[in-house]
Amino acid sequence: MKLEGTGKLLRIFIGEDDHVNRKPLYHVFVERAKEFGMAGATVLRGVESYGAGSRIHTAKLLELSEDLPLIVEIVDTEEKVDSFLPIVQELFEKAGCGGMVTEEKATVIHYTPGKNP
Repeated sequence: MKLEGTGKLLRIFIGEDDHVNRKPLYHVFVERAKEFGMAGATVLRGVESYGAGSRIHTAKLLELSEDLPLIVEIVDTEEKVDSFLPIVQELFEKAGCGGMVTEEKATVIHYTPGKNP
């Protein structure tokens, strides 16, 4: 797959405790993105956050270290990201969780697979 120039970055903010059918939601997002043929997906784990519920989630205190923030980032063409959004909405509905989805323009400078062993 060739990807260069202007694309779109999709960011999905969720919590570690969010699940769909007993699978972590972040993992389901990555699986579905791969099945959909997206260029790639990365999951980032945060150390502290708060969202619409204004509850702070942090790794600093043991009793508050549950449900840490996760960000799933997906970059692809604008058309591909736009057509993936209904899947994102469907997964949020199945999970019944809160979260946030953002998108922004991304300029892809380099996108190639690693060397085969």
